[in-house]
Amino acid sequence: MNQDKQSIYVFLFLFIIGFFLIIKRSTGPSSEITEEDLMDHIRYLSHPNREGRIPGSRGSKDVVSYLVKNFKSYGLKPGNRESFVQPFDIKTGIELDGENLLMINNDSLFAGKDYIPLSFSASGFVTGEVVFAGYGFNISDDNLEWNDYSKLDVAGKWVVVMRHSPERNNQHSLYSSHSSLHKKMLVARDAGAIGVVFISQIEDEELYPLKYAAEYNNVGIPAIHLSNSRADKFFKNLGWSRKKIQEKMNKTLQPLSFEINNVVIASHININPTTTRAANVIATIRSGNRKYRDEYIVIGAHFDHLGKGGVGSGSREPNSEETHPGANDNASGIAGLLELAQKLAAKKNKLKRSILFIAFDAEEKGLLGSKKFIESSEVDLGKITSMVNMDMIGRMKDSTATVGGVGTSPSFSRLIDSLKINRPFKLIMNNPGFGPSDHAVFYANDIPVLFFFTGFHDEYHTPKDTWKLINLPGTKNLVDLIYDIVVHLARSNERLVFSESGPKTGQMGAPKSFKVTLGIMPSYGSEKEGVEVAGISNLEGPAAEAGVKKGDVIKSINDKTIKNIYEYMDRLSELKSGMGVPLTLERNGKTITLQVVL
Repeated sequence: MNQDKQSIYVFLFLFIIGFFLIIKRSTGPSSEITEEDLMDHIRYLSHPNREGRIPGSRGSKDVVSYLVKNFKSYGLKPGNRESFVQPFDIKTGIELDGENLLMINNDSLFAGKDYIPLSFSASGFVTGEVVFAGYGFNISDDNLEWNDYSKLDVAGKWVVVMRHSPERNNQHSLYSSHSSLHKKMLVARDAGAIGVVFISQIEDEELYPLKYAAEYNNVGIPAIHLSNSRADKFFKNLGWSRKKIQEKMNKTLQPLSFEINNVVIASHININPTTTRAANVIATIRSGNRKYRDEYIVIGAHFDHLGKGGVGSGSREPNSEETHPGANDNASGIAGLLELAQKLAAKKNKLKRSILFIAFDAEEKGLLGSKKFIESSEVDLGKITSMVNMDMIGRMKDSTATVGGVGTSPSFSRLIDSLKINRPFKLIMNNPGFGPSDHAVFYANDIPVLFFFTGFHDEYHTPKDTWKLINLPGTKNLVDLIYDIVVHLARSNERLVFSESGPKTGQMGAPKSFKVTLGIMPSYGSEKEGVEVAGISNLEGPAAEAGVKKGDVIKSINDKTIKNIYEYMDRLSELKSGMGVPLTLERNGKTITLQVVL
Protein backbone atom coordinates (compact mmCIF):
# COMPACT_ATOMS: atom_id res chain seq x y z
CA MET A 1 0.00 0.00 0.00
CA ASN A 2 2.78 2.43 0.86
CA GLN A 3 4.51 1.52 -2.38
CA ASP A 4 1.28 2.24 -4.32
CA LYS A 5 0.93 5.61 -2.62
CA GLN A 6 4.54 6.41 -3.43
CA SER A 7 3.94 5.59 -7.10
CA ILE A 8 0.87 7.82 -7.16
CA TYR A 9 2.82 10.71 -5.61
CA VAL A 10 5.62 10.32 -8.14
CA PHE A 11 3.07 10.23 -10.96
CA LEU A 12 1.32 13.38 -9.68
CA PHE A 13 4.64 15.18 -9.24
CA LEU A 14 5.74 14.36 -12.77
CA PHE A 15 2.31 15.35 -14.11
CA ILE A 16 2.42 18.75 -12.41
CA ILE A 17 6.01 19.41 -13.61
CA GLY A 18 5.01 18.42 -17.15
CA PHE A 19 1.92 20.62 -17.01
CA PHE A 20 3.92 23.71 -16.03
CA LEU A 21 6.54 22.97 -18.68
CA ILE A 22 3.79 22.80 -21.30
CA ILE A 23 2.31 26.08 -20.06
CA LYS A 24 5.70 27.79 -20.12
CA ARG A 25 6.47 26.47 -23.60
CA SER A 26 3.12 27.66 -24.95
CA THR A 27 3.41 31.13 -23.49
CA GLY A 28 7.09 31.61 -24.39
CA PRO A 29 9.35 34.13 -22.66
CA SER A 30 7.80 36.99 -20.75
CA SER A 31 6.73 39.94 -22.91
CA GLU A 32 6.98 42.35 -19.99
CA ILE A 33 9.59 45.08 -19.92
CA THR A 34 12.26 44.01 -17.44
CA GLU A 35 15.47 45.45 -16.10
CA GLU A 36 17.24 42.20 -16.92
CA ASP A 37 16.27 42.32 -20.60
CA LEU A 38 17.14 46.02 -20.88
CA MET A 39 20.59 45.35 -19.47
CA ASP A 40 21.14 42.32 -21.73
CA HIS A 41 20.54 44.52 -24.77
CA ILE A 42 22.70 47.36 -23.47
CA ARG A 43 25.60 45.07 -22.63
CA TYR A 44 25.50 43.43 -26.05
CA LEU A 45 25.32 46.73 -27.94
CA SER A 46 28.07 48.40 -25.90
CA HIS A 47 30.40 45.39 -25.75
CA PRO A 48 33.96 46.00 -27.04
CA ASN A 49 33.25 43.51 -29.83
CA ARG A 50 30.79 46.02 -31.29
CA GLU A 51 33.75 48.39 -31.84
CA GLY A 52 31.72 51.50 -30.99
CA ARG A 53 29.10 50.79 -33.70
CA ILE A 54 30.43 53.22 -36.28
CA PRO A 55 28.42 52.90 -39.54
CA GLY A 56 29.70 50.21 -41.90
CA SER A 57 31.96 48.53 -39.32
CA ARG A 58 31.83 44.87 -38.39
CA GLY A 59 30.36 45.86 -35.03
CA SER A 60 27.62 47.85 -36.73
CA LYS A 61 26.75 44.89 -38.95
CA ASP A 62 26.56 42.69 -35.86
CA VAL A 63 24.04 45.10 -34.38
CA VAL A 64 21.93 45.08 -37.56
CA SER A 65 21.79 41.25 -37.39
CA TYR A 66 20.97 41.39 -33.68
CA LEU A 67 18.09 43.79 -34.27
CA VAL A 68 16.64 41.75 -37.13
CA LYS A 69 16.90 38.55 -35.09
CA ASN A 70 15.05 40.08 -32.15
CA PHE A 71 12.35 41.72 -34.26
CA LYS A 72 11.68 38.37 -35.95
CA SER A 73 11.53 36.56 -32.61
CA TYR A 74 8.86 39.00 -31.42
CA GLY A 75 6.74 38.25 -34.50
CA LEU A 76 7.22 41.65 -36.17
CA LYS A 77 7.16 41.98 -39.96
CA PRO A 78 9.69 43.70 -42.25
CA GLY A 79 9.14 47.45 -42.54
CA ASN A 80 11.02 48.12 -45.79
CA ARG A 81 9.00 46.15 -48.33
CA GLU A 82 10.12 42.55 -47.83
CA SER A 83 13.19 43.45 -45.79
CA PHE A 84 13.96 44.61 -42.27
CA VAL A 85 16.97 46.51 -43.60
CA GLN A 86 17.02 49.88 -45.39
CA PRO A 87 20.58 50.29 -46.70
CA PHE A 88 22.11 53.59 -47.80
CA ASP A 89 25.54 54.98 -48.60
CA ILE A 90 27.16 57.73 -46.57
CA LYS A 91 30.29 59.76 -47.18
CA THR A 92 32.76 59.08 -44.42
CA GLY A 93 36.03 60.48 -45.67
CA ILE A 94 38.03 61.90 -48.52
CA GLU A 95 41.17 60.66 -50.23
CA LEU A 96 43.65 61.42 -52.97
CA ASP A 97 42.65 59.22 -55.86
CA GLY A 98 44.89 58.55 -58.84
CA GLU A 99 47.24 61.16 -60.25
CA ASN A 100 47.77 64.41 -58.33
CA LEU A 101 50.28 66.92 -59.63
CA LEU A 102 51.37 70.47 -58.84
CA MET A 103 54.03 72.35 -60.82
CA ILE A 104 55.42 75.83 -60.17
CA ASN A 105 57.06 76.64 -63.48
CA ASN A 106 59.19 73.52 -64.07
CA ASP A 107 59.40 72.49 -60.42
CA SER A 108 57.33 69.36 -59.66
CA LEU A 109 55.78 69.05 -56.19
CA PHE A 110 54.53 65.91 -54.46
CA ALA A 111 51.08 65.60 -52.87
CA GLY A 112 51.17 64.93 -49.14
CA LYS A 113 54.73 66.20 -48.82
CA ASP A 114 55.02 69.52 -50.65
CA TYR A 115 51.34 70.40 -50.81
CA ILE A 116 47.89 69.03 -50.05
CA PRO A 117 44.53 69.70 -51.73
CA LEU A 118 41.83 70.84 -49.31
CA SER A 119 38.64 68.88 -48.83
CA PHE A 120 36.51 71.43 -50.70
CA SER A 121 38.88 71.67 -53.67
CA ALA A 122 37.70 71.03 -57.20
CA SER A 123 39.32 68.21 -59.14
CA GLY A 124 40.73 68.54 -62.65
CA PHE A 125 43.52 70.32 -64.52
CA VAL A 126 44.10 74.08 -64.13
CA THR A 127 47.02 76.25 -65.25
CA GLY A 128 47.57 80.00 -65.06
CA GLU A 129 49.61 82.98 -63.91
CA VAL A 130 49.88 83.99 -60.24
CA VAL A 131 49.17 86.96 -57.94
CA PHE A 132 49.67 87.41 -54.20
CA ALA A 133 46.65 88.75 -52.30
CA GLY A 134 47.81 89.18 -48.70
CA TYR A 135 45.34 87.70 -46.23
CA GLY A 136 42.76 87.26 -48.98
CA PHE A 137 40.28 89.69 -47.40
CA ASN A 138 37.57 91.76 -49.03
CA ILE A 139 35.96 93.39 -46.01
CA SER A 140 33.79 96.47 -46.03
CA ASP A 141 31.61 97.17 -43.04
CA ASP A 142 31.09 99.81 -40.37
CA ASN A 143 34.03 98.65 -38.26
CA LEU A 144 36.60 97.39 -40.75
CA GLU A 145 37.83 98.11 -44.27
CA TRP A 146 40.37 95.77 -45.88
CA ASN A 147 40.46 94.75 -49.54
CA ASP A 148 43.43 92.71 -50.75
CA TYR A 149 41.98 92.63 -54.28
CA SER A 150 41.38 96.33 -54.98
CA LYS A 151 44.59 96.82 -57.00
CA LEU A 152 44.87 93.34 -58.52
CA ASP A 153 43.77 91.80 -61.79
CA VAL A 154 42.80 88.36 -60.58
CA ALA A 155 40.64 87.08 -63.45
CA GLY A 156 41.95 83.80 -64.83
CA LYS A 157 44.86 83.60 -62.37
CA TRP A 158 45.93 81.67 -59.31
CA VAL A 159 45.76 83.63 -56.04
CA VAL A 160 48.25 83.01 -53.24
CA VAL A 161 46.99 84.08 -49.79
CA MET A 162 48.18 83.73 -46.20
CA ARG A 163 46.21 81.77 -43.61
CA HIS A 164 44.64 83.29 -40.48
CA SER A 165 44.66 87.06 -39.82
CA PRO A 166 46.66 89.77 -37.99
CA GLU A 167 44.91 88.61 -34.80
CA ARG A 168 45.06 84.84 -35.18
CA ASN A 169 44.70 84.08 -31.45
CA ASN A 170 41.81 86.45 -30.75
CA GLN A 171 38.49 84.64 -31.15
CA HIS A 172 36.62 87.92 -30.82
CA SER A 173 38.66 89.69 -33.48
CA LEU A 174 36.86 91.61 -36.21
CA TYR A 175 38.79 89.44 -38.67
CA SER A 176 37.54 86.11 -37.31
CA SER A 177 34.51 85.70 -39.53
CA HIS A 178 36.65 86.45 -42.59
CA SER A 179 39.59 84.17 -41.79
CA SER A 180 38.46 80.64 -42.62
CA LEU A 181 40.03 78.94 -45.60
CA HIS A 182 36.62 78.39 -47.15
CA LYS A 183 35.66 82.05 -46.81
CA LYS A 184 38.94 83.16 -48.40
CA MET A 185 38.38 80.72 -51.25
CA LEU A 186 34.96 82.27 -51.87
CA VAL A 187 36.43 85.77 -52.00
CA ALA A 188 39.08 84.63 -54.50
CA ARG A 189 36.51 82.83 -56.62
CA ASP A 190 34.22 85.86 -56.66
CA ALA A 191 37.17 87.95 -57.88
CA GLY A 192 37.59 85.61 -60.84
CA ALA A 193 40.47 83.44 -59.62
CA ILE A 194 40.91 80.01 -61.21
CA GLY A 195 42.55 78.57 -58.08
CA VAL A 196 43.83 79.48 -54.62
CA VAL A 197 47.05 78.50 -52.85
CA PHE A 198 47.24 78.95 -49.09
CA ILE A 199 50.50 79.58 -47.25
CA SER A 200 50.99 79.36 -43.51
CA GLN A 201 51.96 81.96 -41.01
CA ILE A 202 55.35 81.41 -39.39
CA GLU A 203 53.69 79.86 -36.28
CA ASP A 204 52.24 76.96 -38.31
CA GLU A 205 54.27 73.78 -38.78
CA GLU A 206 52.22 71.14 -40.58
CA LEU A 207 50.34 70.76 -43.83
CA TYR A 208 46.62 71.31 -43.34
CA PRO A 209 45.10 67.80 -43.06
CA LEU A 210 42.97 66.39 -45.85
CA LYS A 211 39.90 65.63 -43.78
CA TYR A 212 36.29 65.16 -44.75
CA ALA A 213 33.66 67.71 -43.78
CA ALA A 214 30.04 66.90 -44.55
CA GLU A 215 28.51 69.23 -47.15
CA TYR A 216 31.92 70.70 -48.09
CA ASN A 217 31.86 69.52 -51.67
CA ASN A 218 33.52 70.61 -54.92
CA VAL A 219 33.54 74.41 -54.92
CA GLY A 220 34.50 74.85 -58.55
CA ILE A 221 38.17 75.90 -58.23
CA PRO A 222 41.24 74.06 -56.88
CA ALA A 223 42.25 74.93 -53.32
CA ILE A 224 45.74 73.92 -52.17
CA HIS A 225 47.86 74.33 -49.06
CA LEU A 226 51.59 74.69 -49.73
CA SER A 227 54.14 73.29 -47.28
CA ASN A 228 56.30 75.74 -45.38
CA SER A 229 59.51 74.67 -47.11
CA ARG A 230 57.96 75.07 -50.55
CA ALA A 231 56.37 78.39 -49.60
CA ASP A 232 59.73 79.67 -48.34
CA LYS A 233 61.39 78.66 -51.61
CA PHE A 234 58.59 80.29 -53.62
CA PHE A 235 58.92 83.69 -51.86
CA LYS A 236 62.72 83.60 -51.72
CA ASN A 237 62.77 83.65 -55.52
CA LEU A 238 60.60 86.78 -55.34
CA GLY A 239 62.76 88.59 -52.77
CA TRP A 240 60.24 88.09 -49.97
CA SER A 241 59.74 85.72 -47.04
CA ARG A 242 56.68 84.57 -45.12
CA LYS A 243 58.02 86.26 -42.00
CA LYS A 244 58.59 89.58 -43.73
CA ILE A 245 55.13 89.52 -45.35
CA GLN A 246 53.37 88.59 -42.10
CA GLU A 247 55.18 91.20 -40.00
CA LYS A 248 54.46 93.96 -42.50
CA MET A 249 50.72 93.23 -42.73
CA ASN A 250 50.34 92.78 -38.97
CA LYS A 251 52.20 96.00 -38.21
CA THR A 252 50.51 98.26 -40.76
CA LEU A 253 47.10 96.53 -40.72
CA GLN A 254 46.99 97.29 -44.44
CA PRO A 255 46.74 95.06 -47.52
CA LEU A 256 49.95 93.80 -49.12
CA SER A 257 49.27 92.56 -52.63
CA PHE A 258 51.37 92.29 -55.77
CA GLU A 259 51.60 90.73 -59.21
CA ILE A 260 54.00 87.80 -59.59
CA ASN A 261 55.66 87.88 -62.99
CA ASN A 262 57.05 84.94 -64.93
CA VAL A 263 55.47 82.31 -62.66
CA VAL A 264 52.92 79.76 -63.82
CA ILE A 265 51.18 77.21 -61.61
CA ALA A 266 49.73 74.06 -63.13
CA SER A 267 47.77 71.54 -61.10
CA HIS A 268 46.00 68.27 -61.67
CA ILE A 269 43.91 67.42 -58.62
CA ASN A 270 42.03 64.20 -58.14
CA ILE A 271 40.25 63.82 -54.80
CA ASN A 272 37.17 61.78 -54.13
CA PRO A 273 34.99 61.05 -51.11
CA THR A 274 35.06 57.59 -49.61
CA THR A 275 31.73 55.97 -48.81
CA THR A 276 30.48 53.24 -46.54
CA ARG A 277 27.26 51.27 -46.38
CA ALA A 278 24.97 52.16 -43.51
CA ALA A 279 21.55 50.69 -42.79
CA ASN A 280 18.39 51.48 -40.86
CA VAL A 281 16.52 48.51 -39.39
CA ILE A 282 12.74 48.80 -39.73
CA ALA A 283 10.05 46.49 -38.39
CA THR A 284 6.29 46.84 -38.17
CA ILE A 285 3.28 45.70 -36.22
CA ARG A 286 0.35 45.81 -38.61
CA SER A 287 -2.94 46.50 -36.83
CA GLY A 288 -6.00 44.48 -37.70
CA ASN A 289 -8.32 47.47 -37.27
CA ARG A 290 -9.70 48.30 -40.71
CA LYS A 291 -10.42 51.94 -39.89
CA TYR A 292 -7.05 52.89 -38.40
CA ARG A 293 -4.50 50.29 -39.55
CA ASP A 294 -3.17 52.49 -42.37
CA GLU A 295 -2.12 55.12 -39.83
CA TYR A 296 1.27 54.65 -38.16
CA ILE A 297 3.10 55.61 -35.00
CA VAL A 298 6.88 55.61 -35.40
CA ILE A 299 9.02 54.58 -32.44
CA GLY A 300 12.69 55.29 -33.04
CA ALA A 301 16.18 55.26 -31.57
CA HIS A 302 19.61 55.37 -33.18
CA PHE A 303 22.11 52.53 -32.75
CA ASP A 304 25.31 54.03 -34.18
CA HIS A 305 28.09 55.61 -32.11
CA LEU A 306 31.63 56.97 -32.54
CA GLY A 307 33.69 53.86 -33.14
CA LYS A 308 37.18 54.36 -31.72
CA GLY A 309 36.86 58.13 -31.61
CA GLY A 310 39.74 60.22 -32.90
CA VAL A 311 39.96 63.72 -34.33
CA GLY A 312 36.80 64.73 -36.16
CA SER A 313 34.74 61.86 -34.74
CA GLY A 314 32.74 63.95 -32.28
CA SER A 315 34.57 62.42 -29.33
CA ARG A 316 35.13 64.71 -26.36
CA GLU A 317 38.49 62.97 -25.95
CA PRO A 318 39.65 63.14 -29.59
CA ASN A 319 43.24 62.20 -28.77
CA SER A 320 42.17 58.93 -27.17
CA GLU A 321 41.56 56.36 -29.90
CA GLU A 322 39.75 53.84 -27.71
CA THR A 323 36.45 52.13 -28.32
CA HIS A 324 33.57 54.42 -27.37
CA PRO A 325 30.94 51.97 -26.01
CA GLY A 326 27.99 54.36 -26.16
CA ALA A 327 26.05 52.48 -23.49
CA ASN A 328 23.81 55.44 -22.81
CA ASP A 329 24.27 57.01 -26.26
CA ASN A 330 22.41 55.17 -27.51
CA ALA A 331 22.39 51.52 -26.55
CA SER A 332 19.89 52.58 -23.89
CA GLY A 333 17.45 53.91 -26.49
CA ILE A 334 17.76 50.77 -28.62
CA ALA A 335 17.18 48.60 -25.56
CA GLY A 336 14.00 50.55 -24.93
CA LEU A 337 12.98 50.15 -28.58
CA LEU A 338 13.40 46.36 -28.44
CA GLU A 339 11.52 46.01 -25.16
CA LEU A 340 8.67 48.13 -26.48
CA ALA A 341 8.56 46.07 -29.67
CA GLN A 342 8.31 42.83 -27.72
CA LYS A 343 5.58 44.02 -25.37
CA LEU A 344 3.52 45.81 -28.03
CA ALA A 345 3.71 42.74 -30.28
CA ALA A 346 2.34 40.63 -27.43
CA LYS A 347 -0.47 43.17 -26.90
CA LYS A 348 -1.19 43.62 -30.61
CA ASN A 349 -4.92 43.15 -30.11
CA LYS A 350 -4.98 46.41 -28.12
CA LEU A 351 -3.71 48.49 -31.05
CA LYS A 352 -5.91 50.29 -33.54
CA ARG A 353 -3.06 51.96 -35.40
CA SER A 354 -0.03 50.21 -36.85
CA ILE A 355 3.45 50.82 -35.47
CA LEU A 356 6.83 51.23 -37.15
CA PHE A 357 9.95 50.50 -35.11
CA ILE A 358 13.03 52.15 -36.62
CA ALA A 359 16.60 51.69 -35.42
CA PHE A 360 18.39 54.54 -37.15
CA ASP A 361 21.96 54.38 -38.35
CA ALA A 362 24.35 57.34 -38.84
CA GLU A 363 22.61 59.69 -36.39
CA GLU A 364 26.01 60.83 -35.16
CA LYS A 365 26.94 61.71 -38.77
CA GLY A 366 24.13 64.26 -39.01
CA LEU A 367 20.79 62.42 -38.65
CA LEU A 368 21.50 60.64 -41.93
CA GLY A 369 19.45 57.53 -41.11
CA SER A 370 16.28 59.43 -40.27
CA LYS A 371 16.75 61.63 -43.34
CA LYS A 372 17.06 58.51 -45.48
CA PHE A 373 13.84 57.14 -44.03
CA ILE A 374 11.97 60.38 -44.68
CA GLU A 375 13.27 60.52 -48.27
CA SER A 376 12.30 56.94 -49.19
CA SER A 377 9.76 55.71 -46.67
CA GLU A 378 7.52 52.85 -47.78
CA VAL A 379 4.84 54.45 -45.61
CA ASP A 380 3.20 57.65 -46.83
CA LEU A 381 4.47 60.37 -44.48
CA GLY A 382 0.95 61.75 -44.34
CA LYS A 383 -0.09 58.50 -42.64
CA ILE A 384 2.43 58.89 -39.80
CA THR A 385 0.48 60.37 -36.90
CA SER A 386 3.39 60.78 -34.47
CA MET A 387 7.02 59.91 -33.82
CA VAL A 388 8.39 58.88 -30.41
CA ASN A 389 12.18 59.08 -30.09
CA MET A 390 14.46 57.72 -27.36
CA ASP A 391 18.03 58.98 -27.16
CA MET A 392 20.19 58.63 -24.03
CA ILE A 393 17.48 57.37 -21.68
CA GLY A 394 19.78 55.33 -19.43
CA ARG A 395 21.28 57.83 -17.02
CA MET A 396 18.33 59.20 -15.06
CA LYS A 397 19.65 61.48 -12.31
CA ASP A 398 17.79 62.74 -9.27
CA SER A 399 14.76 60.72 -10.44
CA THR A 400 14.17 63.19 -13.27
CA ALA A 401 13.76 62.76 -17.03
CA THR A 402 12.78 65.07 -19.87
CA VAL A 403 10.35 64.85 -22.75
CA GLY A 404 10.62 67.36 -25.59
CA GLY A 405 8.19 68.13 -28.38
CA VAL A 406 5.16 68.42 -26.10
CA GLY A 407 4.08 71.54 -27.98
CA THR A 408 4.00 69.78 -31.37
CA SER A 409 0.42 68.64 -30.79
CA PRO A 410 -2.28 70.21 -28.60
CA SER A 411 -3.09 66.74 -27.23
CA PHE A 412 0.33 65.90 -25.83
CA SER A 413 0.35 68.05 -22.71
CA ARG A 414 -2.95 66.76 -21.38
CA LEU A 415 -2.10 63.15 -22.23
CA ILE A 416 1.32 63.17 -20.58
CA ASP A 417 0.04 65.04 -17.53
CA SER A 418 -2.48 62.25 -16.95
CA LEU A 419 -0.04 59.38 -17.52
CA LYS A 420 2.91 60.67 -15.49
CA ILE A 421 0.91 60.66 -12.23
CA ASN A 422 2.24 58.27 -9.56
CA ARG A 423 5.41 57.46 -11.47
CA PRO A 424 8.56 57.02 -9.35
CA PHE A 425 10.27 59.88 -11.16
CA LYS A 426 9.66 63.47 -12.21
CA LEU A 427 9.08 64.22 -15.89
CA ILE A 428 9.98 67.68 -17.16
CA MET A 429 8.02 68.67 -20.27
CA ASN A 430 9.50 70.95 -22.92
CA ASN A 431 7.50 72.32 -25.84
CA PRO A 432 9.96 72.82 -28.75
CA GLY A 433 9.94 70.15 -31.44
CA PHE A 434 13.48 70.63 -32.67
CA GLY A 435 16.33 68.83 -30.93
CA PRO A 436 19.68 67.19 -31.66
CA SER A 437 18.33 63.76 -32.54
CA ASP A 438 16.31 61.88 -35.16
CA HIS A 439 12.89 63.27 -34.19
CA ALA A 440 13.98 66.67 -35.57
CA VAL A 441 13.65 65.35 -39.13
CA PHE A 442 10.05 64.25 -38.50
CA TYR A 443 9.17 67.56 -36.85
CA ALA A 444 10.56 69.37 -39.90
CA ASN A 445 8.01 67.41 -41.93
CA ASP A 446 5.05 68.48 -39.77
CA ILE A 447 4.77 65.27 -37.76
CA PRO A 448 4.08 65.55 -33.99
CA VAL A 449 7.08 64.28 -32.01
CA LEU A 450 8.03 63.31 -28.48
CA PHE A 451 11.68 63.09 -27.48
CA PHE A 452 12.64 61.22 -24.29
CA PHE A 453 16.01 61.98 -22.74
CA THR A 454 17.65 61.73 -19.32
CA GLY A 455 20.32 64.40 -19.73
CA PHE A 456 23.99 64.83 -20.55
CA HIS A 457 26.77 63.57 -18.30
CA ASP A 458 30.55 63.75 -17.99
CA GLU A 459 31.03 60.46 -19.86
CA TYR A 460 29.08 61.65 -22.92
CA HIS A 461 31.00 60.92 -26.16
CA THR A 462 33.96 59.43 -24.31
CA PRO A 463 35.25 55.85 -23.81
CA LYS A 464 33.77 55.97 -20.29
CA ASP A 465 30.10 55.71 -21.38
CA THR A 466 29.78 52.09 -20.22
CA TRP A 467 26.94 49.80 -19.13
CA LYS A 468 28.13 49.93 -15.51
CA LEU A 469 26.86 53.51 -15.22
CA ILE A 470 23.33 52.78 -16.48
CA ASN A 471 20.50 53.54 -14.07
CA LEU A 472 18.43 50.43 -14.76
CA PRO A 473 15.41 51.17 -12.54
CA GLY A 474 15.17 54.66 -14.01
CA THR A 475 15.42 53.30 -17.57
CA LYS A 476 12.70 50.73 -16.98
CA ASN A 477 10.39 53.26 -15.33
CA LEU A 478 10.76 55.63 -18.28
CA VAL A 479 10.19 52.89 -20.88
CA ASP A 480 7.07 51.81 -18.97
CA LEU A 481 5.71 55.36 -19.31
CA ILE A 482 6.56 55.44 -23.03
CA TYR A 483 4.69 52.17 -23.49
CA ASP A 484 1.55 53.62 -21.89
CA ILE A 485 1.80 56.75 -24.06
CA VAL A 486 2.18 54.71 -27.25
CA VAL A 487 -0.75 52.47 -26.39
CA HIS A 488 -2.93 55.52 -25.82
CA LEU A 489 -1.84 57.08 -29.14
CA ALA A 490 -2.47 53.78 -30.91
CA ARG A 491 -5.97 53.37 -29.43
CA SER A 492 -7.30 56.93 -29.60
CA ASN A 493 -10.19 57.57 -31.97
CA GLU A 494 -8.85 61.04 -32.66
CA ARG A 495 -5.80 61.60 -34.85
CA LEU A 496 -3.18 63.99 -33.45
CA VAL A 497 -3.14 67.52 -34.86
CA PHE A 498 0.29 68.95 -35.65
CA SER A 499 1.28 72.26 -34.08
CA GLU A 500 4.47 74.14 -34.85
CA SER A 501 6.45 74.64 -31.66
CA GLY A 502 9.71 76.51 -32.08
CA PRO A 503 12.10 76.64 -35.05
CA LYS A 504 12.48 73.64 -37.31
CA THR A 505 16.24 73.96 -37.60
CA GLY A 506 19.08 74.53 -35.18
CA GLN A 507 21.70 77.23 -35.15
CA MET A 508 23.23 75.92 -38.35
CA GLY A 509 20.33 77.29 -40.35
CA ALA A 510 20.36 80.72 -38.71
CA PRO A 511 23.23 81.35 -36.31
CA LYS A 512 22.81 84.16 -33.79
CA SER A 513 25.70 86.04 -35.39
CA PHE A 514 23.71 86.42 -38.61
CA LYS A 515 22.03 89.77 -39.11
CA VAL A 516 19.36 88.22 -41.33
CA THR A 517 17.72 84.90 -42.10
CA LEU A 518 15.69 83.78 -45.12
CA GLY A 519 13.35 81.63 -43.03
CA ILE A 520 14.06 78.32 -44.80
CA MET A 521 15.08 74.85 -43.69
CA PRO A 522 18.09 73.73 -45.74
CA SER A 523 18.29 70.07 -46.73
CA TYR A 524 21.61 69.15 -45.13
CA GLY A 525 21.74 65.72 -46.78
CA SER A 526 21.02 66.92 -50.31
CA GLU A 527 23.45 65.92 -53.07
CA LYS A 528 22.35 68.77 -55.34
CA GLU A 529 24.70 71.65 -56.13
CA GLY A 530 23.39 74.68 -54.29
CA VAL A 531 21.10 74.62 -51.26
CA GLU A 532 17.94 72.57 -51.52
CA VAL A 533 15.01 73.95 -49.52
CA ALA A 534 13.65 71.23 -47.23
CA GLY A 535 10.85 73.50 -46.03
CA ILE A 536 9.84 76.99 -44.98
CA SER A 537 10.57 77.61 -41.31
CA ASN A 538 9.00 81.07 -41.18
CA LEU A 539 5.79 81.52 -43.17
CA GLU A 540 6.15 85.29 -42.86
CA GLY A 541 9.89 85.35 -43.56
CA PRO A 542 11.71 86.81 -46.58
CA ALA A 543 11.81 83.52 -48.51
CA ALA A 544 8.10 82.83 -48.05
CA GLU A 545 7.19 86.41 -49.02
CA ALA A 546 9.31 86.14 -52.16
CA GLY A 547 7.67 82.86 -53.21
CA VAL A 548 10.39 80.31 -52.36
CA LYS A 549 8.97 76.78 -52.16
CA LYS A 550 9.97 73.42 -50.70
CA GLY A 551 12.16 71.59 -53.21
CA ASP A 552 13.66 74.75 -54.73
CA VAL A 553 17.46 74.72 -55.05
CA ILE A 554 19.08 78.08 -54.30
CA LYS A 555 21.90 78.75 -56.78
CA SER A 556 22.91 82.30 -55.87
CA ILE A 557 22.04 85.19 -53.60
CA ASN A 558 22.88 88.81 -54.32
CA ASP A 559 24.43 87.56 -57.60
CA LYS A 560 26.99 85.45 -55.70
CA THR A 561 27.14 81.74 -56.51
CA ILE A 562 26.17 79.15 -53.91
CA LYS A 563 27.37 75.56 -54.30
CA ASN A 564 26.68 74.12 -50.84
CA ILE A 565 25.29 74.87 -47.40
CA TYR A 566 28.53 76.44 -46.18
CA GLU A 567 28.60 78.89 -49.05
CA TYR A 568 24.97 79.72 -48.33
CA MET A 569 25.88 80.55 -44.74
CA ASP A 570 28.85 82.66 -45.83
CA ARG A 571 26.71 84.59 -48.30
CA LEU A 572 23.99 85.14 -45.71
CA SER A 573 26.50 86.51 -43.20
CA GLU A 574 27.38 89.33 -45.64
CA LEU A 575 23.81 90.67 -45.85
CA LYS A 576 22.02 93.22 -43.70
CA SER A 577 18.43 93.79 -42.69
CA GLY A 578 16.49 95.96 -45.11
CA MET A 579 18.46 94.94 -48.19
CA GLY A 580 16.65 93.81 -51.32
CA VAL A 581 18.66 91.15 -53.18
CA PRO A 582 18.08 88.80 -56.13
CA LEU A 583 17.74 85.11 -55.30
CA THR A 584 18.35 82.71 -58.19
CA LEU A 585 17.02 79.21 -57.81
CA GLU A 586 16.19 76.09 -59.77
CA ARG A 587 12.62 74.82 -59.70
CA ASN A 588 11.49 71.75 -61.65
CA GLY A 589 14.46 72.04 -63.98
CA LYS A 590 13.95 75.74 -64.69
CA THR A 591 16.02 78.69 -63.45
CA ILE A 592 14.04 81.56 -61.93
CA THR A 593 15.06 84.72 -60.06
CA LEU A 594 13.09 86.16 -57.16
CA GLN A 595 13.58 89.44 -55.34
CA VAL A 596 14.01 88.93 -51.59
CA VAL A 597 13.62 91.75 -49.06
CA LEU A 598 15.54 90.95 -45.88
